[in-house]
Amino acid sequence: MASGVIRAAGNVSRLLTKSPNARLHIVLGRRWRSAQAATHQEALVNVPETKVSKLPNGLRIATEDSGIPTATVGLWIDAGSRFENDKNNGTAHFLEHMAFKGTAKRSQMDLELEVENMGAHLNAYTSREQTVYYAKCFSKDIPKAVDILSDIIQNSTLGEQEIERERGVILREMQEVETNLQEVTFDYLHATAYQGTALGRTILGPTENIKSINRQDLVNYIKDHYKGPRMVLAAAGGVNHEELVTLAEKHFGNLSNTFEGEVPVAPPCRFTGSELRYREDDMPLAHVALAVEGPGWDNPDNIALMVASTLIGTWDRSHGGGSNLASALAAKCAKGNLCHSFQSFNTCYTDTGLWGMYFVTDKMNIEDMVFHIQNEWMKLCTNITEFEVQRAKNLLRTNMLLMLDGSTPVCEDIGRQMLCYGRRVPLPELDARINAITAKTVRDVCMNYIYDKCPAVAGVGPVEQLPDYNRIRSGMYWLRL
Repeated sequence: MASGVIRAAGNVSRLLTKSPNARLHIVLGRRWRSAQAATHQEALVNVPETKVSKLPNGLRIATEDSGIPTATVGLWIDAGSRFENDKNNGTAHFLEHMAFKGTAKRSQMDLELEVENMGAHLNAYTSREQTVYYAKCFSKDIPKAVDILSDIIQNSTLGEQEIERERGVILREMQEVETNLQEVTFDYLHATAYQGTALGRTILGPTENIKSINRQDLVNYIKDHYKGPRMVLAAAGGVNHEELVTLAEKHFGNLSNTFEGEVPVAPPCRFTGSELRYREDDMPLAHVALAVEGPGWDNPDNIALMVASTLIGTWDRSHGGGSNLASALAAKCAKGNLCHSFQSFNTCYTDTGLWGMYFVTDKMNIEDMVFHIQNEWMKLCTNITEFEVQRAKNLLRTNMLLMLDGSTPVCEDIGRQMLCYGRRVPLPELDARINAITAKTVRDVCMNYIYDKCPAVAGVGPVEQLPDYNRIRSGMYWLRL
């Protein structure tokens, strides 16, 4: 065997001596073979499986073990601002702030020191339909992280002094949010699209509610919503599923699975085609969002709408690019200086969603930008090509895989999907569903959700040139297809 290797090496050396290009061919050949070691489909199949277990009280445990030395573990709770009313709007977010202010076992200082000494990160956030508490730590510290998570969920003291102190923190946070015009625009978009419903309210709540929320409001929210069947303990990274199930039984086994009153159900939220404008001519740029009603999480049309959203794309003039960009709208913006940035979005909730476009532009270009956006929307409904759809599908698959880079986004994906679908959708299945989308599928779905539909419109800033709503509505169809 050894002599064979030597002879092969001798042949290679003679080739290199004989032809200066031979080395290039050999090296390229080796690289090409190594690149073929695993195809895209094989790589998807090789992703660790998501294991799921369920406790008698309804709490679900879902994990993905990738064998790395760190892990992310967290609680995903089916409770957010959508489950509030006008009087207690902002309670879920207020409660998230109070979770780190001390428990019956740990003072706030003890909690912070314990987390810091582990080298861990403890965080939380609230959305319109979910509240999340999670920790990123070393794999060996998962038992401590689970203990801390269970403690802050079940044993928070909710002291009066801490409530008053945090009230001021939240009010300052509201002021900071008001300076983020993208956040403001999307809040206005929800307010007009879902006016009079729970989704039309903000996550932080109005100022008067923040000033009046008391300890009993927080206790009642925990009592009504923090139940076993509405929680998922998710983990990703270096995590052993059986060990996490044992930890869940120890720390969350006493969680109640019964409801004293009616079972909290997300109230239906109707979509209203309408507009909300906040005109302020002293602002340098206009922030505008246009959206139609999309489907809920579990609707199969979502895949086609995600492809359609990818076709429109995202663009920022600080990123460069010119008239040869793949997105037709981006190419027009780069060539004609129509806007500073734009991004398409597909926001989903349990039974409804918002599919549309957000852009930032000078006040004189608003009308042209709206025209070009609606023109691209009509193209999606009528004459999008297979080539364009294939490009968008490839980009969508790439973006989805890039978003799962790290234990924290994987853990978040697991928790969210377990609440929304009741399972973690395997990557090969998701890839197959994207691959099955054709140009006809995109045209049919867009015709159903976009063509001749009443949009919701929100504008902030110098929006005098934003077309009248009736003109925007008339741009949602073509007189001749």
